[in-house]
Amino acid sequence: MQFNLADLFESFAAAFPDRLALVSGSTRLTYAQLNERGTRLANHWRAHGIGPGDHVGLYLFNGHEYVEAMLAAFKLRARTVNVNYRYVAAELADVVARAEVVAIFHEPELAGEVDAIDHGQFRLRMVRGPDYEASLASASTATDFPERSEHDEFILFTGGTTGRPQGVIWRHVDLFYAALQGGQPGGEPFATAAEMAPKLAGYGGGIHIHTAAPLIHGSSQLACWIAFMNGGMAGLIPGRSFNPEASLDLCAAEEIHTFNLVGDAMALPLVDALAANPGRWDLSQLSVIASAGAVLSGHVRARLEELIPNTMVLNNFGASETGHQGSAFYEGGKPMWVMDESHTAVLDENLDPVVPGSGQVGRIARYGHIPLGYYKNAEKTATTFFEKNGVRFVLPGDMATVSDDGTLIFLGRGSVCINTGGEKVFAEEVEEALKHHPDVFDSVVVGVPDPRWGERVEALVTLRPGATPTIAELEAFCRTRVAGYKTPRRIWVVTDLNRQPSGKADYRWAKAHAIELGSGT
Repeated sequence: MQFNLADLFESFAAAFPDRLALVSGSTRLTYAQLNERGTRLANHWRAHGIGPGDHVGLYLFNGHEYVEAMLAAFKLRARTVNVNYRYVAAELADVVARAEVVAIFHEPELAGEVDAIDHGQFRLRMVRGPDYEASLASASTATDFPERSEHDEFILFTGGTTGRPQGVIWRHVDLFYAALQGGQPGGEPFATAAEMAPKLAGYGGGIHIHTAAPLIHGSSQLACWIAFMNGGMAGLIPGRSFNPEASLDLCAAEEIHTFNLVGDAMALPLVDALAANPGRWDLSQLSVIASAGAVLSGHVRARLEELIPNTMVLNNFGASETGHQGSAFYEGGKPMWVMDESHTAVLDENLDPVVPGSGQVGRIARYGHIPLGYYKNAEKTATTFFEKNGVRFVLPGDMATVSDDGTLIFLGRGSVCINTGGEKVFAEEVEEALKHHPDVFDSVVVGVPDPRWGERVEALVTLRPGATPTIAELEAFCRTRVAGYKTPRRIWVVTDLNRQPSGKADYRWAKAHAIELGSGT
C-alpha cells in the first residue's frame, strides 16, 4: 500500500468501521459510513464524466458535505478546488477559469453567483441539501475506481490575502509527511502505509480535533485529515460563521483533544465566551489549542492559558506551500520554538544558511517533501521553488532570524514587510503591540506610499465596545512596545477589518482602505 489518502481511508474503514470519524452538527458518521458516502459521491460524479485530473470547485460553508467531496475526489483521482464563499461573481469566475474547474458544488445561498458565471462550462452543478442527499442515495456503491498512487495530486488554493490566489500542487505522499505530520502529530511519522491501519486499530481511538476555521482554508482541511490519518475524529460546526459557544459545546460533548483555530480573530471571541460563562464547559480533555495561518498574540495566549489551565496554546507556522514547519509554546513567559530541523532552513539573499547570532534576517525555506509548484503558473513557480546543490527548496515568504543557540525567531510574512526609509517593519509585530492595549480589539498594519520614506506605517484598529482611547494614547502605548520607526504614523479607528472567513488579515483591502481614508474620499 502507498501513501494515497483514499487508499488509507478505505483501509481504516475496513479496520475499524464503527469508530466515529466525523461530527458535524447532528450528523455523526463512522469511518464505514463516511467511506460509503464518499464512494457514492465519487460514482455520481463519475456518471457525469468527472475523472482523474479533473477539478471540482467547492463553493461551500463548513459541513460534512465538504469532507465527503474531498474523499470522493481522492477516490476518483480528481482534485477539489477550495473557493472562498465570500467571492463575488467576478472573483469566482477568475478562480474557476484559472483552476479549470469542470464541476461545482455550492451552497443554495450562493446560486446567484454561480448562475452569473455559468455559461455551460460545468459538467455538473451540485447544490447542498435534499437534492445532494437524493443523488447519494441513488448512486452506486461500486469500488472499481482507477488504480491510485501516492503521486496522485491534491490542489490547495492560497487565500489571496497579499496577491492573487494560487493553486499549490501537492503529491499525496508529500502532503502526508509535510502537512499531515506523518499520521503521528508530535511523534515519529509512520514509515510505511501498510502498517497504519493495524496500528491505529489497536489505539482504541485517535486524536479528536475540532477545526473551527472554514474548510476553504487549508489549515482547516488539513486538520480534518490529520485527525483521520491518526484514526481519530474531526469535529465541525456547520455553517459559514465562527460561533465560539457552539465550538465550546462541541469540545465538551465530544471530548475534543485539539482545538484548531486561526489567530486572534477567533481566539478573542473564544476568550470572551469563556470569561462570560465560567464553569459552563468541561474542557478537561482539551490539551492543545493550536493557531495556524495567523499569529496568536501573547496576551491572548496568556488569557487562554489562564481560562483553561490544563491546555497548551501553540502558535503553529507554515504555509500552503510548506505544510507544518514548527510550533511555538511558552515556558516561563518565553517563547520556545520547536522546529523540525530535518526539513527547515533560514536562508539569506544568496540562498545560503543564515549564520546563528548574526542578526541577519532571512527567509524560512523547506526542503524534502514539498509541493510540485503552482498550477499553470510557471513564472511564480520559478520564483518560489529552486534547487541548490541537488536539493529542492520552497521559499514561501516567511522571515526569521537565528539566535546564537540556533533557535529560530519568527518575524512574519515578507510579503507584508514594510520598508520605511530603509528600515524593515514586520506588520505582525506592530499589530501585536497595538492589540496589547486594553481598548483595542483587533488591528491590521500596512505600508502606504510616502514621498519621503518610500512607505510609512499605518494601522487600522477596531475597539472594544464603549472604549474611547485617543489616537495619541494608542500611539504612545505602541511606542512602549516597539521602536519609534515601527510606530504607525497614522492610526485609523474603523468598525470592521474585513478579515477573511479564515481569520486571516486581508492586507490588500487594508492597504487600499488606509490610502482611501488618507485621501479623504
